[in-house]
Amino acid sequence: MTRTARDLLRTITGELAPDPRSNPLVPRIAAGEADREVLAVLALEQTRIIPADRRAFLQLAVRSTAEPEADAYFTALAEGEALARQRLPAFAAACGVDQARAAAHTPLPGCQAYPAYVAWLALNAAPADAVLAVTANFSAWGGYCATIAAALRTHYGFDDEACAFFDFFAGPAGELDRAAERAVQAALDAGRLDERRARAYGHLLQSYEALFWRTLERPA
Repeated sequence: MTRTARDLLRTITGELAPDPRSNPLVPRIAAGEADREVLAVLALEQTRIIPADRRAFLQLAVRSTAEPEADAYFTALAEGEALARQRLPAFAAACGVDQARAAAHTPLPGCQAYPAYVAWLALNAAPADAVLAVTANFSAWGGYCATIAAALRTHYGFDDEACAFFDFFAGPAGELDRAAERAVQAALDAGRLDERRARAYGHLLQSYEALFWRTLERPA
């Protein structure tokens, strides 16, 4: 039986699901045990990650002009990052981050490794392989955001505006999932998908995601 894009996405997402022990910080936030300073650093790091990822996805879209399904997927991702960027200042402000502190912040290498690798994918990965890797990674990120959004309201007293950044990523992504499925299916049909490389890319993305959270837990 020919494997479908939906089956492949489900399989690889399951294979790349992170070990719960790889992210010790989100459970602490969920319990209200993380210091507010950790949340502030999270906001500061995201102010660099979101625009960087947006530019990387736009570059992948440009490189996908011969693959309209992948082009549509990465364009949608870039548009989503732009929307997320609009919601981030309210979270940063709730954490006590002002413009002066944001300007003075020195990015943490362990947090910025993830967007650096996304930028590498934008320059080097075949678009279809990147679609598969990125989609598998987003499943974990969305779950983390849902947990954080609930904890910010329950334990930290943040209002809806301050939580909107995490609500955005935690919300249903049905259309984006369908766009990913169309892009992967088109690549499968055309023989453009290298599953081995896509798995390797996805594994590295998940590893850098875990490094991001571990670094935040111990920023020094």
